[in-house]
Amino acid sequence: MNYETPTRPAGEANDGRHPGRGAGESAPLQGRAYFLQNRDWASVTAVNRGLCARGGAQHGPNQEAYEAVARDWEDWRKSELRFEELLDLLRECHQRAPFLFFNGNTFGEIGRTLATAVFADLAIVRRKEASSAVAHYITGVLDRDLMVTVLRDLGQSAHFVQGARVRSLRGSLHGVITRLLDDGRVAFRADGASSDIISLPENLLPED
Repeated sequence: MNYETPTRPAGEANDGRHPGRGAGESAPLQGRAYFLQNRDWASVTAVNRGLCARGGAQHGPNQEAYEAVARDWEDWRKSELRFEELLDLLRECHQRAPFLFFNGNTFGEIGRTLATAVFADLAIVRRKEASSAVAHYITGVLDRDLMVTVLRDLGQSAHFVQGARVRSLRGSLHGVITRLLDDGRVAFRADGASSDIISLPENLLPED
């Protein structure tokens, strides 16, 4: 079932081009869409039910919050939202805890699914990192500024040159580009290493 609605990034021209933005450089937090139009509250409850079954926990409503969050959710389904607004609402739902267990996992999984669609034009490894950052924000692991930075960096198209400093997507390696290979891959030498690592460019980010 398709739960996603294509986004219309803020500032997009009628022909789909982004004024003043290079190709592949979109981080669509400002994109607007009816993200929840095709996802009713019953589908949210089904996600929680499945997570509880797999986790061996009791599925059920938190009587103090369930009905209120359900009503708000149905209102949000009628609203065109910016993607960043959607993430804030999903984080709010997690904090309000309409279910007995796995609230963070429930709304984090919904955010992950929607982010996978929003960032569909990224290489798969970057798309996974973007959806992971979104889920971590919703569940409270990442703060807003760090999430925005991660999504911005992942959305940038890098044009590497020899001698440029780079880092791996998760920041575990930092180094310098030593060669640009004919097949499109790049060789970089991690700080403190004595040999090069060959990598696809989408697995690296320029280091500020």
